[in-house]
Amino acid sequence: MGKKAINIRLDESLLNDLDNYAQELDRTRTFIIEKAVGTYFDTLDEMISDKRIDEVKKGNVEVFSLAQVAEQLGLK
Repeated sequence: MGKKAINIRLDESLLNDLDNYAQELDRTRTFIIEKAVGTYFDTLDEMISDKRIDEVKKGNVEVFSLAQVAEQLGLK
């Protein structure tokens, strides 16, 4: 998979931190940002899971058992 360029704006202090980490680790800004975003996606996945569980608990989402899904798909 190829890479695509994006433009972002960062607070100067955050950019300085980014540059310091990149220099200390002998890595590029891109490498550090990719790792940071990838790691944060794990946190976002957890947040989405928690939100979905809350929606189920509130009764806002219809839930089907595995048997119901299998039956609907004709897998019985």
